[in-house]
Amino acid sequence: MPIEIIPEWMTSLEDEDVAFIKKFLQASGSLKEAAKQYGVTYPTVRLRLDRLIQKIQIAEDTSNEPYIALVKRLAVNDKIDFDTAKILISEYRKMKGGNENDW
Repeated sequence: MPIEIIPEWMTSLEDEDVAFIKKFLQASGSLKEAAKQYGVTYPTVRLRLDRLIQKIQIAEDTSNEPYIALVKRLAVNDKIDFDTAKILISEYRKMKGGNENDW
């Protein structure tokens, strides 16, 4: 696929995310089969898929300000914990005069 037609949400994914999507599709979308391919448990694959879904949702949410999107990406990628992310976003929104309870 030419680079010009890659969806915006895909450009924010890491190589390992794309590899996971490929294996998941090759497993016909079966979490059980993907878990077998990776040699991990079903809950582990479910968690990986949930985090990938969160990454895609963050990338598609055009209403996010760049700072908020960055903090959310850091939390989804386990670079910071969710409580810290919520505090950072809340304080940022207070400074900007926005809704501090909107995660």
